[in-house]
Amino acid sequence: MKFKTASLALGLAISACAALTFAAQKKSTTNSAAAVFAQDKAKFTIKLDGQTVGHEEFEIAPNAGGWLAKGASDIKLPTGGASKVSGTLTLQSNGAPISYEWTAQAEKTNGAHITFANGVASIILEMQGARPFQQDLTFNSPLIAVLDNNLYHQYAVLARVYDWSKRGSQSFPVLIPQELTPGSITVESTGSATADGKSFEGLKVTTADLEILLLLDTNHRLMRLEVPSAKVSVVRE
Repeated sequence: MKFKTASLALGLAISACAALTFAAQKKSTTNSAAAVFAQDKAKFTIKLDGQTVGHEEFEIAPNAGGWLAKGASDIKLPTGGASKVSGTLTLQSNGAPISYEWTAQAEKTNGAHITFANGVASIILEMQGARPFQQDLTFNSPLIAVLDNNLYHQYAVLARVYDWSKRGSQSFPVLIPQELTPGSITVESTGSATADGKSFEGLKVTTADLEILLLLDTNHRLMRLEVPSAKVSVVRE
């Protein structure tokens, strides 16, 4: 990914892939919700090149037999650009998405509603000053990772969907809703890692041109996210 601006660097927009690959260690839908997810609520500080540029508040909680992951970020860049984004992701107990809604406010207010069924994401995009736009994206698995711009708690969801009992390299189809961008990611455990004198469990997320390091506690909660090439760090308060 070529970061032309600090805003794009914060977006962590994963580039589209010509062909989607999927070799994920899929979790059975018969697994209990607790086997994949755990309730979590926290606040992240978002930093760019060591300077605080925003915060995100999020919550992951049980919801009608599945799970709900929702969060909101407020970002103001040193150059003066400001944006707010919120997202609500409804999940099956095994991590497969059911629906997703996002709203972004910058110069204009945009949003979308997405429903997932049988590996198809049906998107209704609503942009200020334009008619609603509908598009369907097809994936070759229902276990799709939703990783939207500036909503870093969604990497906490990914860390839960990763099969820790098997570890190794696991691939997932991915959707970046604000970019209408499909692609694929590889997730791999890196073992023990340290940051600021603390020990963590490392998880590396790799795209065609970007590496993201997730630092987790012993319960696999996301404590810190690093994108070295973009000088972005996200730290749990």
